[in-house]
Amino acid sequence: MELYTNLRQGEKGAWLSIGTYLILSSAKLSIGYIGTSEALKADGLNNTTDIIASIAVLVGLRIAQRPPDSNHQYGHLRAETVASLVASFIMLVVGLQVLVSSLKSLWEPTGTTPSLLTAYVAIGSAVVMYVVYRYNLALSKKIKSAAVKAAAFDNRSDALVSIGTAIGIFGAIFGFPIIDSLTALIVALLIIKTAVEIFWEAVQSLTDAFDIDEVETLSVLIRNVDGVMELLDFKGRAHGNMYFIDVTVTVDPYLNVFESHRITEEIEHTIMRENRFCQVLVHIEPHIIPPQNEEKSPTN
Repeated sequence: MELYTNLRQGEKGAWLSIGTYLILSSAKLSIGYIGTSEALKADGLNNTTDIIASIAVLVGLRIAQRPPDSNHQYGHLRAETVASLVASFIMLVVGLQVLVSSLKSLWEPTGTTPSLLTAYVAIGSAVVMYVVYRYNLALSKKIKSAAVKAAAFDNRSDALVSIGTAIGIFGAIFGFPIIDSLTALIVALLIIKTAVEIFWEAVQSLTDAFDIDEVETLSVLIRNVDGVMELLDFKGRAHGNMYFIDVTVTVDPYLNVFESHRITEEIEHTIMRENRFCQVLVHIEPHIIPPQNEEKSPTN
């Protein structure tokens, strides 16, 4: 199945992110400690959370490839979402730790100036993460993977954080050491913000929230199918990149089974042309026009 093939290809992006974050977090934490830069150390801790998030995406992609079984008749596609939920909690904890550390630095400044090397490391990190972002974004478009696309945008945010880190370090070098600690504070807030966004998106998916715009688009397409007289009900939910759609439509009550079945197939094909990763269940009901009240002539 193409969906499972795409999930396997998506692992390449996860492995690339993991390897990159391992190298960058090690470099930032060690050089940030040697070069006395709170901002670079905070950025390094941010990358450690990205390692965890990328591993969660990798594990989720692996589990999601398992076929349906007796206990999971819809498959294991929501494993990606569960992994993202776990990663969001870990990121939140690390973000709070960085926040506390940066507030302590503001309250009790060390008075030391960061090394110029720490700024160069931050700039180099931004360039590397931008390259990884472009690769993962292209991969996500190729395989139509929401998880890899989310990882790509996380890569882009990390590139922006590193640029901000470099700005803070340069500010501290030129005589404003508080900027370094302020930048660490901003990085902490960005980590927390990202964790909350990942958590909210995962919760929305696990509680069967469905994009309203997607409902409107698909509803219009269904109503335009030849033979559909009325769309009575539309329900949708997402399991990873797979959509499960349930619709109820009315048709001419005098159609035979073969003609009614043709309409259901046309609805399925219409939806799958819009999004090929869909499983569609169509329920047919006879279209009944309610009788109109006949006006009675007045009695003499």
